[in-house]
Amino acid sequence: MTSLCRACGHIAEQPIGRRCPACRSPRIVAHPELADLTIAHIDCDAFYATIEKRDDPSLADKPLIIGGGRRGVVSTACYIARRYGVRSAMPMFKALKACPDAVVIRPDMAKYVAVGRAVRTILESATPLVEPLSIDEAFLDLTGSARLFGKPPAAILTDLVRRIEAELGVTASIGLSYAKFLAKLASEIDKPRGFAVIGRADARSYVAALPVQALPGVGARFTETLNADGFRRVGDLAKQPPGALAARYGAMGVRLEAFARAEDPRLVNPSRPTKSISSETTFETDIGDADDLKPLLWRQAERVARQLIEKNYAAGSVTLKLKTSQFRILTRQRPAEPPTQLAERLYRIAEPMLLAEVGQRTYRLIGLGAGDLKAPEGADQDDLLGRATPNQNSARLARIEAAMTVIREKSGDRAIYKGRALRPEKSDQQRGSGKDSKR
Repeated sequence: MTSLCRACGHIAEQPIGRRCPACRSPRIVAHPELADLTIAHIDCDAFYATIEKRDDPSLADKPLIIGGGRRGVVSTACYIARRYGVRSAMPMFKALKACPDAVVIRPDMAKYVAVGRAVRTILESATPLVEPLSIDEAFLDLTGSARLFGKPPAAILTDLVRRIEAELGVTASIGLSYAKFLAKLASEIDKPRGFAVIGRADARSYVAALPVQALPGVGARFTETLNADGFRRVGDLAKQPPGALAARYGAMGVRLEAFARAEDPRLVNPSRPTKSISSETTFETDIGDADDLKPLLWRQAERVARQLIEKNYAAGSVTLKLKTSQFRILTRQRPAEPPTQLAERLYRIAEPMLLAEVGQRTYRLIGLGAGDLKAPEGADQDDLLGRATPNQNSARLARIEAAMTVIREKSGDRAIYKGRALRPEKSDQQRGSGKDSKR
């Protein structure tokens, strides 16, 4: 049995009791395989809320929700608010009904991204094998780090989270195992500031008791399918003969069979590609008129174009997302030929898809996504007549958008707009919460 003090890093090859003999901290983690496991998942605790409480100490003991507007959704909630039942992705009106005394703050994505980058820099100081899942969580493979640092991966991980807390004011939880999906499951066991271990000896029994929706890639619809087929727990999947799940569910069945055996062939991949970039806005009141929706679509196009340039991608396809007042989600997609980084072209591709949907219903959300991401070389090339969009060539569009970016960097995002972003005036009142996402 190996024991580790998370407060000071003291390591012992035997149980050390309830308190560390070196610093007297009760924050002890012990496991027979603690010194041998190398795959970790580090997840910052209530990331957005923790940053806001760091920056405003008066919020420390208050329930805090990060989200937008009464018609928006919860981006995250602090652990105090979670005691009242507030959860991420919950509609804001339900969150405020559950916790009426909560302080609500709109997301400040630029600030959160900056802290997320600093977290990643700290993680990469221990190993180059860091695979980000989002701005506040990542997988790490510490196989080669033990020899480099002269201590087991578990001790290296505690050093990392102590640095994150000391330097950035953010706490994080650790999951340690021998496979990626098990490490991610472990990181959820003991939040916040947790450290949980799933070893080879206990993995299959632990996984067998989980509901099938706990497995990677099993969403709401697939959960319904599995439940209808009689699979409610992972242990139900593990009882199937070899090849049966693959025959029934194809490639996903192959993955399910491996997960049910507590196996995961996926490696930690530091160059895991971004699959899409998107932005969406939830309105304070439902909107059904095209003249009200088009300015909001333009704002999403600008946000996505900015992200494409920052991440060095071009969009090979454009997706329009709408959520109806009955919470039905509609998605429409068209190719971008040639691939683009320009807000104008993203908007021109998405606008006809939007116009085809207006008139019959009202909407509570609009979003725009860039998919089929390409290298930026060759993006926005004009045809032989110099046309990329009606009446405007790409070079001119690029100059205009670059000039707008320079002005905004100097004077703020509200310093300059295209006319279509300002009409009609009521859209500003209906705008609701906006968020950029990357998957």
